[in-house]
Amino acid sequence: MDLTTTYMGLELKSPLVPSASPFSEDIDRIKEMEDAGASAVVMHSLFEEQLQLEHDELHHHLTQGSESYAEALTYFPKPLFFRVDPEEYLDHIRKSKEKVSIPIIASLNGSSLSGWTSYASKIQQAGADALELNIYYVPTDMDLVAQQIEETYIDIFKAVKATVTIPVAVKLSPFFTNIGNMAKRLDAAGANALVLFNRFYQPDINLKTLEVEPHILLSTPEAMRLPLRWIAILHGRIHASLAATSGIYTGVDAIKMLMAGANITMLCSVLLQHGINHIPTIEGQMRKWMEEHEYESVKQLQGSMSQQHCSNPSVFERVQYMRAIQTLKPGWRKNIEPSHYFG
Repeated sequence: MDLTTTYMGLELKSPLVPSASPFSEDIDRIKEMEDAGASAVVMHSLFEEQLQLEHDELHHHLTQGSESYAEALTYFPKPLFFRVDPEEYLDHIRKSKEKVSIPIIASLNGSSLSGWTSYASKIQQAGADALELNIYYVPTDMDLVAQQIEETYIDIFKAVKATVTIPVAVKLSPFFTNIGNMAKRLDAAGANALVLFNRFYQPDINLKTLEVEPHILLSTPEAMRLPLRWIAILHGRIHASLAATSGIYTGVDAIKMLMAGANITMLCSVLLQHGINHIPTIEGQMRKWMEEHEYESVKQLQGSMSQQHCSNPSVFERVQYMRAIQTLKPGWRKNIEPSHYFG
């Protein structure tokens, strides 16, 4: 059974790639993921604010006390919110590359051009095999138009791409007016891969403290439907590799993403819930399904259920919507439970 696949020009032993998560903060955990069957690992994200903080702190220590008396020798920095500073991140990449043989994909998280380009070059020098740009941008300015938002993504990508030679992926938001056009523009600009999709933070309100508080929800299997749909639409229509993320819990989920056209399937929530040792379980489920259905390789099934050969994808989508609505039935009949229809 040949599970090998190609992602951003990297030859991988399987499509199973742990995405950015707390697991990658520890080198021993990265090694554990490799031993469990991970074909590559996406590092935890370094935030743009961390780069800016480092710059601000340096400026502070170079200037603070310059007009004070000469005996003022000690200045204490403010406590850092972040667990890993930029230099530690680079050192973490270097040590990880020494420890494992699978590709290490660095991750930068930001929303502007600040600091991205110079640091991307340092990431390459540290030995990262590729770079994923996690552009986390929530437009709250009501005067911004769609074109301006899209240009922000394009400008960030072009600036980074111009400074490095390693492959660069872009983790996309699902909220563009036309995701297909955005994918096409990034592809034309030279994106080596598109990761579908970024999951945005949804804050909650604590009614006891009357404060806004973080409320991270892990993805559920139902979340895979959105990337599944758009990977099927984009496969064969752009040159960039496609990475599926969100809701992949089983080998069957991974098979579906590959048949839609994904090059790799990223794992996060399932590993946080079931542990790193769940990777071989997912791989075993994939192998079993492929054997039962007489597939000899991942490449044989990739894109087989995409819309590449559909003459009018828009009509196809419309028809599938109509079919879905027609299958919707109320669950009020005594002998039929709602689960009969919804699984």
